[in-house]
Amino acid sequence: MERTLEKLKQIEKELKSKYFERDQVIEGAFCALLTQNHLLLIGPPGTAKSQIVSEMCGRIQGASYFQWLLTKFTTPEELFGAVSLKGLENDEYRRVITGKLPEAHIAFLDEVFKASSSILNTLLTIMNERVYYNGSDKLHIPLISLFGASNELPSEEDELEALYDRFLLRYVVDYIKEDFRFLKMLDGEGAQAEETVITPEELEECRLSTQGVIIPSNILKLTARIRKELAKKGITPSDRRYKQSVDLLKAKAYLDERQEVREEDLRFLENVLWREPSEITEIQSVIHQALYGYKDRVRELLIQAKELDEYSKREWESEDMLIKANIEAQTKLKQIGASLEDLVVECEERGKSTEDIAKVRDDIEVIQKKILDRLITGKEEMA
Repeated sequence: MERTLEKLKQIEKELKSKYFERDQVIEGAFCALLTQNHLLLIGPPGTAKSQIVSEMCGRIQGASYFQWLLTKFTTPEELFGAVSLKGLENDEYRRVITGKLPEAHIAFLDEVFKASSSILNTLLTIMNERVYYNGSDKLHIPLISLFGASNELPSEEDELEALYDRFLLRYVVDYIKEDFRFLKMLDGEGAQAEETVITPEELEECRLSTQGVIIPSNILKLTARIRKELAKKGITPSDRRYKQSVDLLKAKAYLDERQEVREEDLRFLENVLWREPSEITEIQSVIHQALYGYKDRVRELLIQAKELDEYSKREWESEDMLIKANIEAQTKLKQIGASLEDLVVECEERGKSTEDIAKVRDDIEVIQKKILDRLITGKEEMA
């Protein structure tokens, strides 16, 4: 099994070295294969979308690949095969599916949202159930993943929205940005003399292994926190999308040769939770806050404590005002201490170091002592 994973990672490495600025897409494609989910690429023509998918399929020995460009004039025959004349002679309406989508292990449909209603409805069944109804026969098809591409997002028509939602992973791709990578592409750098391959059986072994990856409870709690914060911003992915993302997190950990999902794997959700590309930045911010917000909170509490220290240093007109101000400062410092304790509990549950929090707690205790000493000294001076 370790040898199979090594081969899978080698294929991933080879593809990343060949297709520049496509690391996230390639990683997502492998996670899609390992979880039997579907992936959508949004971007202009000429960004290597179909090439990546085609080559991935070519690295799986014996896997069948189907690719087609859809238009509003595309007919069901082009995707699912011509009507069988022999079948018609026997009063049966069925198609000859040889070499068509129902026989594919991996499929790539370009401009996927431009198909007719009849094609879209059939695609929904294929993607959801891995079933194709050929006449009176219910065929269980070998499809692992369907990769779609489009230059634009679909309109909010019901049938297009349903199809769009079936793509669990979504990526926005563009032309190569960095000049040095563009020059590498022109020069043909990254081509491999040897190409690593695996068998469908080995891929299935890897898929089954991902199911054994552990996802700790703190990861699920953080996911719930992310969901709550996104809802406040009007971003509300479906419960199904969150549920399916659990398998993706396991696949991500597995590809990183780990048997347990880590908090940083949650960054992967930025490719799952958006509907409009404009939401990506907001989602990234929410995920970052969920992962590292406790550090920001610790810094904020320390700043508040220092402000209270400055507050207590002010020149007060009377002993009553001095006492009142310092009691207020001490009360607020106790509240800050309680907040720090809550953060300690949270970090311990998440397996995070509490060293920084302990240091801030010590600093706040010093501030509390200074304020108390200042109160005693101030009272003596006023007396």
